[in-house]
Amino acid sequence: MTNKLSKDKLNYFKKKLQQMKEDLEDRQDNNTSSDELTNFDNHPADLGTEQFEQQRDAGLNLMREDQLQEIEDALQRIEDGTYGISEKSGEPIPEERLEVMPTARLLVSEEEENY
Repeated sequence: MTNKLSKDKLNYFKKKLQQMKEDLEDRQDNNTSSDELTNFDNHPADLGTEQFEQQRDAGLNLMREDQLQEIEDALQRIEDGTYGISEKSGEPIPEERLEVMPTARLLVSEEEENY
């Protein structure tokens, strides 16, 4: 199935995806570059809080990595000429859906079938 999106629309979504990628990478860089405080003379409750924050940050980083992969995959679909086409049915994904979720691989109805 060929893509119904115009070259202008594909370029628009490509730029949008690239901006999303840059934003995520910036957030990831800012998070990993923050210096760790020394644990010397910290109260045990402070250490627990620090451990919680490290675990939370690790979870957020995993989510960001997943999001980055989704963006990379969408950019690859643009290059392959399959962007905006459902991977399940081969039907065109409405522009409105791509506007809200530029990494969409499926139609909304197909997403709902998975739940």
